[in-house]
Amino acid sequence: MTEPVPPRQAPTGVDTSVAHSARIWNFWQGGHLFYEADRVAGEAFAAEVPEIRELALSSRQFLRRSVRWAVTEAGLRQVLDLGAGLPSEPNVHEIAQAADRTARVVYVDNDPMVTVHQAAYLDGTPQGATAYVHADIREPERVLAEAARTLDLARQPTALVFSDMLGHIADLDEAYALVRRLVDGVAPGSCLVLSHSAPSSRLPALAGANDSYAAAGGVPYVLRTPEQIAGFFEGLDLVAPGLVPMPRWRPDGSTLGIAADVGWGAVARIP
Repeated sequence: MTEPVPPRQAPTGVDTSVAHSARIWNFWQGGHLFYEADRVAGEAFAAEVPEIRELALSSRQFLRRSVRWAVTEAGLRQVLDLGAGLPSEPNVHEIAQAADRTARVVYVDNDPMVTVHQAAYLDGTPQGATAYVHADIREPERVLAEAARTLDLARQPTALVFSDMLGHIADLDEAYALVRRLVDGVAPGSCLVLSHSAPSSRLPALAGANDSYAAAGGVPYVLRTPEQIAGFFEGLDLVAPGLVPMPRWRPDGSTLGIAADVGWGAVARIP
């Protein structure tokens, strides 16, 4: 079993007695950046939904494949990872720069735990660049201004990445408006890379476990239907195979075969 981070390493401003979604996600993905409260909450959730660990890994695999596609197939050399969460090998800049050493990557998050571990996001290639911005993505103007210190957002196409984080914005219209503003802030030819969890009849316990986690004090995550998730791509050009369960998006030899259609993802070109 993966061991939690010792409490003495807790950064200032982090309450290790309360479970946190980013750290639970890290626990499910086999990382080590979590505490005892996160392990307990993660195991309680997994007791109701045993598939959650595979679903978390499936999400990370989709992120790897989609970022690799954005660099190798779409030819993008800039990535803006919004709500990046805790480091998880390989990180987005490692994926992008493995495909092109000149790729430039900016991570954005406002979690103090993520900020403490930002050094893991700053070890990019000398030919490229990596940066971390401590900001709330609900402040898109600030996010764009800070990211523009590293990325040429106005002239060079960028991959905008929302990896399973928009469920933390409870109001759907607010989430739509946020994505639209950031899409409008990048150059034509950019791409939107987005994944989101959804309710599924194949995993009926997921919604209940999610509600129990939120009721216990965890950061709520809103499950959205595929039709609602499709709304984030309105006006954009979906790349084949479109919006599909994440394991079905351009699978490769390492893709987990998960039957439940819980996590959906897509990539779209921004005209």
